[in-house]
Amino acid sequence: MAVLLWIVLIGFAAGVIARFIMPGPNKPRGFVLTTLLGVAGAVIATVVEGASGLLEPGRGAGLLGATIGAIVILFIWNRLVVRNIIPDHGL
Repeated sequence: MAVLLWIVLIGFAAGVIARFIMPGPNKPRGFVLTTLLGVAGAVIATVVEGASGLLEPGRGAGLLGATIGAIVILFIWNRLVVRNIIPDHGL
């Protein structure tokens, strides 16, 4: 249970930092979407770092890796909105 709480806290912090750093349209808002953004960023960072050999097997990405992953997700999200591939719901 403590691991799940830690994942949520790191995910939320990474999501908030990424939203603060990354400008652009259609940013996900709210606690849940911000936390999911950070957690997804951590998953991406863990996969990339694990595949490149920068991360020990069985370890997860930290706050910095999760934030960079969340910034990548926001960048892709914003490019899809600008190109009208996904609609801008104004959330």
